[in-house]
Amino acid sequence: MNTSLKAAKRCALMLTLALVATGCAISRHVVPVESNAQVEKIYVLHNERVHMEGINPALVEIFQSLGFESELYYGDRPAGALHTFTFTANWTWDMAMYLTYFRGTLLEDGRVIGEVEYDARSGGSNMSKFGSTESKIEPLIAEMLERVR
Repeated sequence: MNTSLKAAKRCALMLTLALVATGCAISRHVVPVESNAQVEKIYVLHNERVHMEGINPALVEIFQSLGFESELYYGDRPAGALHTFTFTANWTWDMAMYLTYFRGTLLEDGRVIGEVEYDARSGGSNMSKFGSTESKIEPLIAEMLERVR
C-alpha cells in the first residue's frame, strides 16, 4: 500500500473519531450570579408548556435545598417578588426518557442576573445522558448561586 493511501486512511480515521467524539457531547453552561447580589426568595414561574410531571415543584425544592426560600407562581409575577426564575425543558426517548435540554434564567426585577443550560441534544451514545432530571440541573443551579449571600 502506498504512503499517500495510508495517510488518507489515517486522516479518514481521525476525522471519523473526531466526529464521533463531538457527536456524543453533553454541554453545560452557567452564568453565575455576581457575588454582591443578595437573593433570599426565588419565585419559580410555572411553565405550562413543560409536560414532564414534577419539574415545576422540583425546581422549588432545588432552590430550597440550596438554602433559598422558593415558591411556585402562575401568571404574572407576584407583587414584591424581586427574584424570579423562568425555564424551558425538553425530554426525549432513547430506551428511557431523559432530559435533552434545560435552560433556566434567574431575573432580578426583570433583569437577567444568572443563567444555566444543560444540552444533551447531541448526546448520542453518551450514557451519562440518563439519570434523574434533578441530578442534571441541581449542580448547575448550585454553581449559578454559589457566590450569593
